[in-house]
Amino acid sequence: MAKAVVSEKMKLVVALITLQFCFAGFHIVSRVALNIGVSKVVYPVYRNLLALLLIGPFAYFLEKKERPPLTISLLAQFFFLALIGITANQGFYLLGLYYATPTFASAMQNSVPAITFIMACALRLENIDLVRKHGVAKVLGTLVSIGGATVITLYRGFPMFHKGLNLHEDEETESKNSQNWTLGWLYLMGHCLSWAGWMVLQAPVLKKYPAKLTLTSFTCFFGLVQFLVIALFVETDLNNWIIVSWEELFTILYAGIIASGLVVYLQTWCIYKGGPVFVAVFQPLQTLLVAAMAFLVLGDQLYSGSVLGAVFIMLGLYLVLWGKNQERRQMVEETSPQDPESLNKHLLEEH
Repeated sequence: MAKAVVSEKMKLVVALITLQFCFAGFHIVSRVALNIGVSKVVYPVYRNLLALLLIGPFAYFLEKKERPPLTISLLAQFFFLALIGITANQGFYLLGLYYATPTFASAMQNSVPAITFIMACALRLENIDLVRKHGVAKVLGTLVSIGGATVITLYRGFPMFHKGLNLHEDEETESKNSQNWTLGWLYLMGHCLSWAGWMVLQAPVLKKYPAKLTLTSFTCFFGLVQFLVIALFVETDLNNWIIVSWEELFTILYAGIIASGLVVYLQTWCIYKGGPVFVAVFQPLQTLLVAAMAFLVLGDQLYSGSVLGAVFIMLGLYLVLWGKNQERRQMVEETSPQDPESLNKHLLEEH
């Protein structure tokens, strides 16, 4: 029995590490795609098309009996979720990545839980109890995460690895990079706000329409349509739609199959097995993997400000997660001991 438990835990840990490798690889692959000239509009169009072709059949067959009837109101909500969670989210991410580095983008993404918490509180979907330790931890973690994002923005710091450029070249590069850093931060903040907004607004929609794969398919479909409309005005050169190299093909296949296909399945499986808190704890590992990959594959420079800011963001993330975990434990403890069926249900959800 013990061996079986260890085996299940090991499977979960391996799956979570694999998940973070897939996420980290997506940052690098997306940067490569931009470097070789793949269009910022064509890239997400192909990505969402592949994701829809992958997820759509599973949604149709696996949720055939679970799908509630569609209404115009639901379709409008799906469209709005796609606008925030696909179009704005992916669009701002690519623009931010164009001006910043994969490590910077990954570090910024660690602030999403804190931003999500603020939005949930504003919409009264999350309670703040400053009398309890978990309430203080959530608020403090949010403030620390925001502080980390501010450090990344205002303090660039010194390069961690010197590449031997002369002083004149260093000054020119620093001036150009400072301008790009600001633009990158603005776009990536839009990306984080869109991602957080999508997660907050998706919760009430899932209550009305609990068929998750079908909801994801509709979101991909509407996101694809929205990017195609944008492409009509932005990407009029048909040559940009033609895949001319194996590098371009690989980046698009990775984005569609791995980042939007395998990752969705792995994340869902990990949350089912370990719970959302345990899954989120592994998020900072992604930043470390991206930093290593970006340095080795792309030769990107790493700055002390990014490292310091990332440490604050990760600390804030753990405080928020700890607070959420303690809050959940308190709810379990407050469950009446005379109701063993309800207590067992909470314990099963926790583990």
